Amino acid sequence: MKREKLNKAAAQPKPFTPGLSKAEVRQHAYKLFRDKLTEHPLTLEDWVLAEKDLVNSMETEEVV
Repeated sequence: MKREKLNKAAAQPKPFTPGLSKAEVRQHAYKLFRDKLTEHPLTLEDWVLAEKDLVNSMETEEVV
């Protein structure tokens, strides 16, 4: 039997990347998921994805 994955709202976790603050990740997450926030709160996966995307964009900007 397959179990459905529940997308429960999650409190913002502490960033796992050194040097990033919760506020930076929160701001980036709200930019990424602007359309989703009107109907659903962010899940833990959303927070992690936002942090990874923020780190990736910061690394890209430094290289250029």
